[in-house]
Amino acid sequence: MNLVVQDLVQQFPARTTGRRAETATVLDQLSLSTGEISTLVLVGPSGGGKSTLLRILAGLDVPTSGQVSFDGQPLPRDEVTLRRYRRTIGTVFQAYNLFPHLTAMDNLLLPLVQVHGLSEAAARARVREPLERFRLAEHTHKRPAELSGGQKQRIAILRALVVQPRRLFLDEPTSALDPEMRAEVLAMIEEVRREGTQFVLVTHEMAFARRVADEIAFVADGRVPVLTTAADFFARPTDPRVDAFLQLTLSP
Repeated sequence: MNLVVQDLVQQFPARTTGRRAETATVLDQLSLSTGEISTLVLVGPSGGGKSTLLRILAGLDVPTSGQVSFDGQPLPRDEVTLRRYRRTIGTVFQAYNLFPHLTAMDNLLLPLVQVHGLSEAAARARVREPLERFRLAEHTHKRPAELSGGQKQRIAILRALVVQPRRLFLDEPTSALDPEMRAEVLAMIEEVRREGTQFVLVTHEMAFARRVADEIAFVADGRVPVLTTAADFFARPTDPRVDAFLQLTLSP
């Protein structure tokens, strides 16, 4: 994929002071242009704009102004076209977003049947192999409350994968997990990446980012001051903010 973002601005209402409504600028003329890559990783300090940028790239939010294009195709802005775009991608968040009253299997089948129009038999056939491959088949009868955090997140990732998306958007998929469960989820993401799935990933897992990223965008203060290869990002930081960030996140 080739991603180009030009002068992206995202503002949200902040509060009303007297008669004046104030706004909070989360993205401030943010621009970036990648090479032809498979995995873009977004890193940076909390509150810098990473999740907001990811939501715009995934078509979940519409920016105040600016342009986004993937592989030369502009991202739509109207809701009807955005809904069609969302059907072509998968999104995974740190909170799993599984339906608590449905079993793991039903959580997987629901988007295939209700959104993508497969019969239940065809949907079950599609999920059977990945459930076995990711060692989740024995848990399909369980509801989310009966699953571990790692199992819930792997089901959430699998739900995004079985719709056969053009690319996956993941926002801190391991931040709510303990180290053992984090390792399970990261191993799954790495395996899926090796199979050729394209990713845009927000993470604070720097060792993982080093392994999987083709390019890393450092997002801070609503902008991207640094976009470079993973090797150069870690070996030759050119911005003092990146150097300080790495010292903090890579310290024992």
